[in-house]
Amino acid sequence: ALETVRDKRSRMPHICTRKLQGPVNAALTACGLCPVGRDWLFDMLRSKGMLVEKRRRGPRTTNSYHRFGAYRNLIRLIQPTGPGQIVVSDITYIRSDEGFAYLALVTDLYSRKILGWDVSDSLSVEGALRALKMAQNGLGRTAGVIHHSDRGIQYCCTDYSTSLEEATMIQSTTEIDHAAENAVAERVNGILKGELGLGETFRDHAQIRRAVSEAVTIYNWERPHLSLDYNT
Repeated sequence: ALETVRDKRSRMPHICTRKLQGPVNAALTACGLCPVGRDWLFDMLRSKGMLVEKRRRGPRTTNSYHRFGAYRNLIRLIQPTGPGQIVVSDITYIRSDEGFAYLALVTDLYSRKILGWDVSDSLSVEGALRALKMAQNGLGRTAGVIHHSDRGIQYCCTDYSTSLEEATMIQSTTEIDHAAENAVAERVNGILKGELGLGETFRDHAQIRRAVSEAVTIYNWERPHLSLDYNT
């Protein structure tokens, strides 16, 4: 069991114990051994000092007090029935010895696939626009796709709204509780930082970009997702 945990954590350093139970039991069954329960696995990892530690708080990345208009929350009562219908966006920070870098992400709400990302040295709109462009290329068809985000200045400013309009995407933002109304995007940030190593402090921004590229690949193609019945 420990070897399986170490193998998974070599690629996903902070993957939670619940998601390790399936691979551990598959390995045990393949060896002719009995599967273990979640509590046993928690106790075993706790005894080895291998439970995931809580992350530190970081800088605020959302400034919703600005001169630009806001939009209605269009996804509050909408459940997508397939990919390419709704995308969610957010920005988070990553630490380095050179200072903070800022990761902009665009994720498909239905499939949970990260469609666009960008690492920037600042919180200006350019990083968010580059992530959006990558996502638009990944979507192919953008007409009628709902783009949801918090009410941060990067997403409500003229440049970003114009880019959405030109792609005939429909803009939606949070209205009151920004974290809860953009929960999937917030969760993606937490997974990348809490499970896939982006919560560490890196040497420089170049190392951050390499780490983000690897983390997104693992997130999209290797990590089991609870919301997808443990599929990738």
